[in-house]
Amino acid sequence: MKKQRNIPKKNNKQSNRPAQKQSGRGTRTDARSAKPPVKKAAPKPKKPKNVTRADTPHTQTIQWFPGHMTKTKRQIEKDLRLVDAVAEILDARIPNSSRNPDIATLTAGKPRVILLNKSDMADKRITRDWISALSSETVRVIPVDCKSGRGVEKFVPALTDLLSDKIESYRKKGMLNPTMRVMIVGIPNVGKSTFINRISKKNKAQSADRPGVTRGNQWFTVARGFEMLDTPGVLWPKFDDQTVGERLAFTGAIKDNIMDIELLAIRLLDLLKELKTPEFIERYSLTDDDLTLPSYELLAVIAKHRGMLISGGEADTERAAAAVLDEFRAAKLGRITLEFP
Repeated sequence: MKKQRNIPKKNNKQSNRPAQKQSGRGTRTDARSAKPPVKKAAPKPKKPKNVTRADTPHTQTIQWFPGHMTKTKRQIEKDLRLVDAVAEILDARIPNSSRNPDIATLTAGKPRVILLNKSDMADKRITRDWISALSSETVRVIPVDCKSGRGVEKFVPALTDLLSDKIESYRKKGMLNPTMRVMIVGIPNVGKSTFINRISKKNKAQSADRPGVTRGNQWFTVARGFEMLDTPGVLWPKFDDQTVGERLAFTGAIKDNIMDIELLAIRLLDLLKELKTPEFIERYSLTDDDLTLPSYELLAVIAKHRGMLISGGEADTERAAAAVLDEFRAAKLGRITLEFP
């Protein structure tokens, strides 16, 4: 017969709560174990996600330098010995921000033709100022629109003039039809492949309205006696000034999917409010009062004017942000240049 153990019965009156002391005013918890009362924070006013007031200086950190760009930079340095000149394509709306300082250093000493592409989207007067500022004895500057082909016909004559001494030197040595080779360089989505297809009158170079399409070097015959080496678009590892990164993002040189599109559109609206182009005001049916609003509120106004709403009738600011960026890039908000020489 097994010996039965004495198991103490549970005291139902016991609890895990801390010991309490009696006072004349009733029961209170021991001060050492008591928790201070939690105060409820006052509700914050609603504001769009990831948005900072437009009147407060703020930028998002923008950087895009995928691995293939390092390889491209090394290849450009290697291939420079094969060419007689460099053709650099810049965005006429941001000539300074669209110049890769690393490429400028690498190609220093080579005769250069600068093509101010998308000049049909830029302010004509400011483009003329940039042509004067960038031109020199060894640099020719041409405003072009690679999509329509406007101005492209001036490229070969400018190149011939730039290399006239070298061509004459070859002829004196008995080379009657020397082939001049030119390297084309530029940032992503600036129009290099579109330019080559125009100048060579063939759709050989793969092009698209987004950065990062060209991935390898390709040779093309662009005219009698001239060959061109196409290179992938390349940025530089770090933007010392985040304004440069913003302007590149505005114009589509950086992939949208790595950025906060709403914040980017708000920063663009900061600039558009100052410029007040008629196209911008008319396209979004804006009043003088609208233009005094902080830009994140203006984005909501634009969304509502366009009927871009989500459940509950709230403004779909994400959709409106994409529309503002797309329409700026298509010059539907006016011919706008963001930089001055």
